[in-house]
Amino acid sequence: MTDTATMAGLDPATLADVLRLAGSQGFDRIQDQIRRTGGCTDPIRLTGTTITRDAATGHVLHSYSTATEPGGVLRLACGNRRASRCPACAWTYAGDTYHLIRAGLVGDPAKGTPETIRDHPRVFATLTAPSFGPVHNRPGNRPCRCGTHHQDDAPDLGTPLDPESYDYAGAVLWNNHACDLWRYFTIYLRREIAKLAGLTQKAAREQSRVSFGKVAEYQKRGTIHFHAVIRFDGPEGPDSPPPAWATLDLLTDAIRAAAARVAVDVPPAWYQPDPEQPARTEPARTLRWGEQIDVRPIRAFGDGAEITEQAVASYVAKYATKAAETTGTVDRRIGNKEALALLDVPDHPARLITACLDLHPLYPDRKLRDWAHMLGFRGHFSTKSRSYSTTLGALRQVRADYRAAQQRAALGLPDPDDEEATTLTLAHWVYAGHGHTPGESWLAANIRRDIQHNREIAREELPALLADERDC
Repeated sequence: MTDTATMAGLDPATLADVLRLAGSQGFDRIQDQIRRTGGCTDPIRLTGTTITRDAATGHVLHSYSTATEPGGVLRLACGNRRASRCPACAWTYAGDTYHLIRAGLVGDPAKGTPETIRDHPRVFATLTAPSFGPVHNRPGNRPCRCGTHHQDDAPDLGTPLDPESYDYAGAVLWNNHACDLWRYFTIYLRREIAKLAGLTQKAAREQSRVSFGKVAEYQKRGTIHFHAVIRFDGPEGPDSPPPAWATLDLLTDAIRAAAARVAVDVPPAWYQPDPEQPARTEPARTLRWGEQIDVRPIRAFGDGAEITEQAVASYVAKYATKAAETTGTVDRRIGNKEALALLDVPDHPARLITACLDLHPLYPDRKLRDWAHMLGFRGHFSTKSRSYSTTLGALRQVRADYRAAQQRAALGLPDPDDEEATTLTLAHWVYAGHGHTPGESWLAANIRRDIQHNREIAREELPALLADERDC
């Protein structure tokens, strides 16, 4: 329990609930449950029972019921990937994403990728949006177009020099179609590879594969761009070497050529809800990638290169837990324009959200109103091709199996893989809500802070421990 000095600034309702929890008989168990979730901000509450029997004799080996828990519920981590919603679960998600991306770079037989993929050509590519109008930026050592040398944290960065002439409609429509642009890019990439290799598309597919793992990131101006690890594999995927013609230079040239070919047409739209009012119209548009396409080779970890396997995996994992809230918007749906003032959304993201709400009647199938808080973007933030590496589901299952094995060992239950010991588990669970009471929220925040502090200490001491181990 945190000392009482940190409780001085609590509001009366939270303080009263903290004192109630501290005086309750189940306080230690509540702490234990919250700690097991990592200090989750919005845990899932379940009620139910589980019974483990010997399948042969019917003898009850173990039984559990939430009726014995404080409040009659069991708390489970919410699993939200957004750091703005739940820092604890976002940390776990970032860790899983890191291992998923890294496994596709250095190889990990336990995760389904051989270590030989380190010899495969692979690049770190960044695809961005085009310009929708000049914005405040930091162009090297030169001043911004406004004549100011902006600091790194200047609030003006990414905002338009002239908001009235900025193409807000084009920006949100581009975000909304960004996943279509990526899909066409992956199609054209394979075609360009075959073309540059002097092969038919069928022959190129029979001799090689292209694997990728990508993450979406919001630029300061509110538009999406994609970071992707793109790798050449052999005909059998990561387990086979790529052909001699599948070089790093060919992959780089194919990426640039494919990005230049991509075009998504948005038809003109017309909407007039009131015959007495002028109709709202939008012209036809052709959406393309921006001119700033960055393709860098990924070098083996530790060889002194700027773009290393470790750096790429860490970079991708960092942005896997972030979304549009980094631009100043909110992380939940906005129903109308009036809510923008109540939520204190800055002017630039507010204009982007307003553009989504205004464009929704013209393009109802694009669901711009539903994704206005995401500035129009409606895709997954991290995706990968099937053969790139393992999956997030597989990583979560490994973690769940490990914890289950620990619990079985603590309870003295047999291993379910033991053919001689067969057990039958009957479980019944019911959703009972989510979230914390005010006092539990305060307790979870302190537990989460302590866990983070311990991780930082362990990270700082790890190099010294490894050095001592080498000296022994």
